[in-house]
Amino acid sequence: MNHRSSLRNYSMIKPRARRLFFGMATTALMVLGTAGGGAATAAADTVIDTIPVGDGPGGLAITAKGNRAYVANSFDDTVSVVDTVTNTEITTVAVGDFPFWVAITPSGTSAYVTNQFDDTVSVIDTGTNMVVDTVTVGDAPREVAITPDGTRAYVPNLVEDTVSVIDTATNMVVDTITVGDEPSGIAITPFGTRAYATNAGDDSVSVIDTATNMVVDTIPVGNRPFGVAITPFGTRAYVANGFDDSVSVIDTLANTVVDTVPVGSLPFGVAITPSGTRAYVANRDGDSVSVIDTLTNTVFDTIAVGDAPLGVAITPFGTRAYVTNRDDDTVSVIAIDQCLGSLCIGFGSFAGGGSTGSGAGTGAGSVAGGGSAGSAGS
Repeated sequence: MNHRSSLRNYSMIKPRARRLFFGMATTALMVLGTAGGGAATAAADTVIDTIPVGDGPGGLAITAKGNRAYVANSFDDTVSVVDTVTNTEITTVAVGDFPFWVAITPSGTSAYVTNQFDDTVSVIDTGTNMVVDTVTVGDAPREVAITPDGTRAYVPNLVEDTVSVIDTATNMVVDTITVGDEPSGIAITPFGTRAYATNAGDDSVSVIDTATNMVVDTIPVGNRPFGVAITPFGTRAYVANGFDDSVSVIDTLANTVVDTVPVGSLPFGVAITPSGTRAYVANRDGDSVSVIDTLTNTVFDTIAVGDAPLGVAITPFGTRAYVTNRDDDTVSVIAIDQCLGSLCIGFGSFAGGGSTGSGAGTGAGSVAGGGSAGSAGS
């Protein structure tokens, strides 16, 4: 059996059976109503809604305005478009074979969706929710991250150990970068100068200079790193290590691991709030999300979600986290706000917000305007 057939057969098995394979801002104070007044006054870090989507949701991303979420449904080859005001699926978009991850351009006009089994990226016009282009990339594309200026998309290719670089103006691959073994997750720094790609096969992170598209450093991390996200100031990268149930914290100035945070079982996707004070980690085998205080690098809350959570995305103003649940075909909506009586303290965002995505991915975006936060790995 060839590698592609093995990958296809493996990916159709439930995630618990697949374990052996895989792969600054001020705090906003908002009066949101009296206790018991609905979702706005929910306790901090609680699930306030559950949204049915397609079959096998994986990566997701939220638009810069925060009014739409795009969810890749791996098992039915679609993308669900969710209205985040009503938390309902409003349409689906047919894409390629086994869509895995999503990133949205900073302008919010295009969504890039990796299709793992046909080695392509579908480009969706978010105005019409139609596929307007298909880009051929490397073997088994995983996550995708877009630069803060929106000019490039970076796509790790799991099987061929490369990252494809797409020019978003022409939707052509303009460079291919050799990285480590089984690259999966990717995130881009706020000013777009570096891309961090997790290599699940050799327990490392490749640091790419985006000006030259050369690997300039390799950082050892935990066992089978998947998702990665970068803080809004760009000083730290958080890497989910799937097989040792931890998150490695990288100092991006020195490119060294400065802390390791124990989390839940098989951490997968990661997203960081726009204020940079919290990291949300989806624990696929724990059916939970670990919430890390980035000041102390300790888990201060664990939230029960659906079956096999995979991707995480946070709204532009940091008030909600959206988590895909691969095995029950839903998205859990988490209220991030902390409420004391009628006073709710959100962890805020930078001016203008921006979309946070999947991750993976996707880097933490620019300081003003948010950009895409990359969550989540494979």
